[in-house]
Amino acid sequence: MTKRNWLLKTTLAVLLSTSMVAIGEPGQASALTITQGKQVIKAGEKYLGTPYKYASSRYTKSTMDCSEFTMWAYKEGVNIDLGKGGARSQYKKGTRIKRSELRVGDLVFFSTGATMKYAKGTIERIGHVGIYAGNNKVLHTYGKGGVRYSSMADGWWDDHYEAAARFTK
Repeated sequence: MTKRNWLLKTTLAVLLSTSMVAIGEPGQASALTITQGKQVIKAGEKYLGTPYKYASSRYTKSTMDCSEFTMWAYKEGVNIDLGKGGARSQYKKGTRIKRSELRVGDLVFFSTGATMKYAKGTIERIGHVGIYAGNNKVLHTYGKGGVRYSSMADGWWDDHYEAAARFTK
């Protein structure tokens, strides 16, 4: 092995071990790193307790709906613009991933009472979005209590889980 090849392999190994590089196809944007996912969560945590308001304006942070919350967390955390659309719009913009592949910072999507009438696996079934925070937790906003953490391990959140998407930087 040449000195140059050894140096390249060693540098790559160091970068990968510090989670500062995400592996992707050549020419594609890389997925959020672990550090960036934590930045999204940190930005979202600034809004813990902010009241929930369905169809909130997107221009004020005094109340938020679910997709406005994720919009601000991504914008302020890693400067990714998810747009001003709702949960379905955000789902369309991401790269679909399996639940078993979730990483901190990925968006997770759920059905609601109003969307349960649609067939499982269709985009119409999505009615709520939150940010995966690790350890089967979701950071989101809904109802009384506003922005908060909930467990996806069992109960309502587990039963209503529909899909997940990852965003690139």
